[in-house]
Amino acid sequence: MNTENIKGVVVPIITPIDADERIDEAVLRNQVDYVIDGGVLGILAFGSNGEFYMVEEDEMERGLKIMVSQAAGRVPVYFGIGAISTKKCVRLAKMAAGNGASGISVLQPMFLKPTEEELFLHFKTIADAVPDIPMLLYNNPGRVGYTMSARLIERLAHEVDNIVGMKDTSGDITQMEEFIRLTRDVGFRVFGGKDTLLYVSMCLGAVGGVCTAANFMPELITDIYNKYVEGDLKGSLEAQLKLNPVRLSMDGASFPVAAKDMAKLRGRKIGEPYRPTLPTPEGPVLDKIKTEMHKAGLI
Repeated sequence: MNTENIKGVVVPIITPIDADERIDEAVLRNQVDYVIDGGVLGILAFGSNGEFYMVEEDEMERGLKIMVSQAAGRVPVYFGIGAISTKKCVRLAKMAAGNGASGISVLQPMFLKPTEEELFLHFKTIADAVPDIPMLLYNNPGRVGYTMSARLIERLAHEVDNIVGMKDTSGDITQMEEFIRLTRDVGFRVFGGKDTLLYVSMCLGAVGGVCTAANFMPELITDIYNKYVEGDLKGSLEAQLKLNPVRLSMDGASFPVAAKDMAKLRGRKIGEPYRPTLPTPEGPVLDKIKTEMHKAGLI
């Protein structure tokens, strides 16, 4: 399985919706063009910032078809799976493969805390259901309550042919380093999952990052990646240090609404978040976001 194009800044694309919480096709198509024009090398449909946990399966399928159609082969479109049950994950994986997804990204089950053997069988079963497309693991301990171990990642990378990479959102640099060290012999593709650590992740051997910031400042986050691969390490670091205050200003807002807040501040007509979350109200948090975006020349 050729994995050379699994790299770069991949955007967990936000899901624009109308007043009835239906995906707004025209806005989504525009957002796909916007991020591709901004330099991303991949799109992740229905990741955490795509509010996957709010979207019904039929809407996911419709949204995926729209994204695949609009991307038109310019960049790979990956489909995010965050279901708890293995059966549902398999169903979603087959749906994604049948609708042109370039690969799938699978979050570890939330709410539960499976053993390593249970996790191994869970991920292997999903991968085996779609053997012809690559599968990425998604380690997000901050949201699910536990981390995948380096031992589990090593075993999956070596024993399941189409599990070819992962996104690590732990923020634990030592752990990421272990993920990379234990899997580099099979060309496993590790992505950083923290926008503020893209430069550091690449220094360790990551192939890129899955970066929320690409939804509203793609030119800045892709600059970190592009300068790094060109060998301009100083320039890459400077781009990272320029981005970080803007990205950190999001942390005062309710997850995941800040991404849509910031897109709208840049003139993107992206719609509201799914309820019960609401746009960030006027006040200190939004003022901080506006200040940092202004300092970075984004508004």
